[in-house]
Amino acid sequence: MEKDVKLSIRNLYKIFGPNPMRALEHVRAGMGKPELWEKHCHVLGLQDINVDIQSGGITVIMGLSGSGKSTLIRHLNRLIEPTAGEILLDGEDVLAYDEKNMRRLRRHEMSMVFQHFALLPHKTVLENTGMARAVRGESREDYQDDAIKWLKRVGLDGQEGQYPHQLSGGMQQRVGIARALASDSPVMLMDEAFSALDPLIRTDMQDLLLELQEELQKTVVFISHDLDEALKLADHLVILKDGMIVQQGEPQEILLNPNDPYIVDFISDINRARVLRVRSVMDTSPDDPPAVAGEVDADATLESVIALSGGDTALSYKVLRNGEQAGYLNMQKLVRALVPTEASRDGMRKSSPAGSA
Repeated sequence: MEKDVKLSIRNLYKIFGPNPMRALEHVRAGMGKPELWEKHCHVLGLQDINVDIQSGGITVIMGLSGSGKSTLIRHLNRLIEPTAGEILLDGEDVLAYDEKNMRRLRRHEMSMVFQHFALLPHKTVLENTGMARAVRGESREDYQDDAIKWLKRVGLDGQEGQYPHQLSGGMQQRVGIARALASDSPVMLMDEAFSALDPLIRTDMQDLLLELQEELQKTVVFISHDLDEALKLADHLVILKDGMIVQQGEPQEILLNPNDPYIVDFISDINRARVLRVRSVMDTSPDDPPAVAGEVDADATLESVIALSGGDTALSYKVLRNGEQAGYLNMQKLVRALVPTEASRDGMRKSSPAGSA
């Protein structure tokens, strides 16, 4: 069953400069980012962004540096004001909120986890974790038990009396996540929350987020420039370039059906066997159900099935989802899914030295 839309971004534009509304006229008439800067000295940050963010899911917004991803997430809680467009939260126009409603939004509806932790150095771990509750006017006694509970959940049991400088980077980021969870906000905004961490710690934090999300079903908007991270976390993936959406959708669908040369280049180096799932390549109702060599889970990676099969392309497997049959997987179809798109192969041929095999 499709989830409800929690946040809806409609026709959103952001232009930086002294006269953004005048510049907006040029953009709507077809002027692009380089020309807008060259002729009018305005920067096109976001152009006609339209995204529905599903309740209880993880929406990852990704792109290279300068693509507009951090600018976009800061519009959701109005840390940045748009030039034009709508942002709807549960059907209400956030851009129409007065000061009182904006305080309610930031204190109760949305929490934010920042790339560089944003902890107060003079506050203890416990006080940092309960900060959102303290801002609401609650006493330490009111939030203490909840803060300790979430610190335990993120692996910081017994650290509540420490100060940020006494913690590693990974531990500080866990405090940031515990703070967002302790606020009990239904929406969590995470702006490159793990990109400042070492690779192993980053992987641990991704696993922690998925584990917590399985239980809590928050609406998470996650910003990333890392495709592997995006594919691991996203229920819905939005890829930006120069302030515009190039493609969005279910990550597996984007991998199998990139709709733009930019996306093809973006995914060309991905280990498809490691990130593609059985559910993306299985047959749900084959004309002639095959004899099966065993059972596999719909969310298993193709890499794991290759290992299970020993590389035998003659085999087929029954696919299960939540213990129920969901379809069949033919190993020959699996292998075909691992072959890059024609456009990707063309790109690799062009980049190969002349005369190479």
